[in-house]
Amino acid sequence: MKRHVKVVALSGAALAATAVLAASVEAHHSFAMYDLRATRVFTGVVTRVDPAPNHLQIFFAPMNEERTNVVRGDDGEPIVWSVEMGPSAQMARQGISVNTFPRGTVFSVGLHPLRNGEPAGSREGGLFRCPDRTPPEPGMHCDSVDGNTLSGNGELPTPTE
Repeated sequence: MKRHVKVVALSGAALAATAVLAASVEAHHSFAMYDLRATRVFTGVVTRVDPAPNHLQIFFAPMNEERTNVVRGDDGEPIVWSVEMGPSAQMARQGISVNTFPRGTVFSVGLHPLRNGEPAGSREGGLFRCPDRTPPEPGMHCDSVDGNTLSGNGELPTPTE
């Protein structure tokens, strides 16, 4: 009987530990940090790509509405945003990698911004790459430029913010 109680107790402890581990893994992939009610659409210039195994990120400087330059802060430096995506291997299968989005690439992306106001967000829809040296017309995005390239799935979302 004592042995049976020990087995049941150990089984219960193992189940509890598994539940805690599962909850922490699930928490890592939570989208609670993003405002899923808000969608922003940017056309910007790639400054760098971080091909981390868990989440590929593209860092970019948004372009002004005239599409003639990047937006700059009060210090004169470009304002840099980042868009977080899925694992690098998965993104590469969608055509999104360091090689397909090198520094200087002009592209358009939709994202759900961070709730804390930091310049970053989670990707929504596909990424549209403008042809080299061909930015979109003022107020437009790369999906409107002849010869654009779509990476990922979907259209650019409609901004809600």
